[in-house]
Amino acid sequence: MPLALRLGMRLVNGLQQKVADRISAARAQAAFGDLDDLVARADLDRSSLDRLAEAGALRGLAGHRHRARWQSAATEKQLPLFAAANAIDARSTSEPRIAIPPPSAFEDTRADYASVGLTLGAHPVGLIRRQLQQRRYQRAIELAQWPDKRSARYAGLVILRQRPQTASGVTFMTLEDETGMVNVVVWAQVAERQRRVFLESQLLAVEGRMESAEGSQHLIATRLEDLSPLLGGVATSSRDFR
Repeated sequence: MPLALRLGMRLVNGLQQKVADRISAARAQAAFGDLDDLVARADLDRSSLDRLAEAGALRGLAGHRHRARWQSAATEKQLPLFAAANAIDARSTSEPRIAIPPPSAFEDTRADYASVGLTLGAHPVGLIRRQLQQRRYQRAIELAQWPDKRSARYAGLVILRQRPQTASGVTFMTLEDETGMVNVVVWAQVAERQRRVFLESQLLAVEGRMESAEGSQHLIATRLEDLSPLLGGVATSSRDFR
């Protein structure tokens, strides 16, 4: 049986806990047949349904994010008085299925980060790998086998910035691409010289040299460059500790 990873509804931006609880309770009784069934049994309002569509949570019922958005706009919460009559009308009326093109991998990734803060789909850096290869940036999987003291070029999403009080101004950063993570050491003089790039970059390019010692490996930065515009609006964030 294939493995699957599910994200909790608490990650959906703006979705109220009571709404998530109603969905969970209704789903525990029986799987949802379609969006109308979801709206009726979980008592969803339009705002909640739209948030779920934006988060990609309705793909199992609608097929893909664009169709979920379109169907969400056409779905109405039915009053009990009219529910039975509308159900009969729905069975007797056959509407043509409108062809709605699915989103690209980039569109899905951008929407995932905007509504959930992460993605289980294509990694943002993987989507721009060709551009990074043209600029001669290595991947994390390649740097894992990189010789000690050899110059290296790497670009990845900034996941973590940490400057321990005992580190004499040194900042330790963790960058990530579609193949793994790279630990970066930024000396105080480099951080000060390129302060804005150092603090504000979402996608950071690092030039430096690899150093390996006692089973750990770091990229010692000598130059930084902000490549965030290549992300095309994908809004990522990092955890920063000072």
